Amino acid sequence: MRKHWEALMSLALIIFMLVTAWLAVAAAMLWGVLRIARRHQHHPPRLEAEKPIERPTTVH
Repeated sequence: MRKHWEALMSLALIIFMLVTAWLAVAAAMLWGVLRIARRHQHHPPRLEAEKPIERPTTVH
């Protein structure tokens, strides 16, 4: 018959799972912050020479 303590996870596995979970949460938070920061960038206004040429669309 197995003893109760053999069924529990080892300390190394618990620490590994905590570190992995912390890294996953940190990566998700960093992704969210970078996504919001990219959306709120203020670009300098374009000059007239830099504007793309508008071409008429053709319908087939």
